[in-house]
Amino acid sequence: MQNILFIVLGLTLLIAGGNWLLKSAVALSLRLNIPKIVIGMTIVSLATSAPELIVSIKAAMDGFPDLALGNVVGSNIANLGFVLAIILLLGSIDVKRSFYITDWPMMMLASLVFFGFIFFDGKLVRYEGIIMVVLLFLFLIYLLKFQKTAVVEEAHEDDIPLPLYKAVLFLGIGGASLWGGSELLVSGAVGMANHYGVSERVIGITVVSVGTSIPELAASIIAIIKKEKAISLGNLIGSNIFNLMAVLGITSIITPIEVMDQSLLSNDIFWMLGISFLIFPLVFFPKGLRLGWRDGLVLLVVYAVFIFFTIQ
Repeated sequence: MQNILFIVLGLTLLIAGGNWLLKSAVALSLRLNIPKIVIGMTIVSLATSAPELIVSIKAAMDGFPDLALGNVVGSNIANLGFVLAIILLLGSIDVKRSFYITDWPMMMLASLVFFGFIFFDGKLVRYEGIIMVVLLFLFLIYLLKFQKTAVVEEAHEDDIPLPLYKAVLFLGIGGASLWGGSELLVSGAVGMANHYGVSERVIGITVVSVGTSIPELAASIIAIIKKEKAISLGNLIGSNIFNLMAVLGITSIITPIEVMDQSLLSNDIFWMLGISFLIFPLVFFPKGLRLGWRDGLVLLVVYAVFIFFTIQ
């Protein structure tokens, strides 16, 4: 009963937090004259990646490295295979070339750097974590200086600048609500999973990763309903980059991470690379530079197949 209560309270906080965070992101993008996709890929992504960071650091320090790794790898798969799929089923997203040239390649680069660091020796050590964090900072500097709008944005009546203190207040409350809601949701979900004797890796790659991806889902669905498509798409791409470069980078700086369950290297990491690459052709087919409901169905089916084979 307690686990169910945690899940319900967690979801409530996540939905409210997503709304507050979106208000802050829109206000900041208007006030600072920064493209919304940049705000989505930085501030919103950082706030919605906070649960992964907290969970991964705690898991690694408590001696559960597979939970830390499974959480991030699973979250990256869920962000594209589940969250983006739901968004696309709600409405299509028109994509400009700058998104395809800059943001998707950076996500793939982050995925390949992570793959190269962990695949051959099964470890993420301190100097590798430092390299990942430095790469993230370089990308953010480039993003803030040179990035142009990568998604066609729609003007609407909600674009009214908020006072700066209100924007910051919404950012703080929204981020805290997302973090608190994720903690409750993960606690309840892991409690239920443990009751059925599920392994640490499977908990990390499915239950915990989906739980910590709920902030992205909440923030992105609210964004898409309010027609903030640049924020919803940028948030997901940015979150995947943050999850790898910041979450695993910072975690491995604090304490080295070593793979215990080899399925993470022989199975899960290839699913993450595969679904990240899949966005490449989906942007062009069946209609050029657009992601639509058919693409959402493809991603959802791929994610369902991944979950099926993972829990077998």
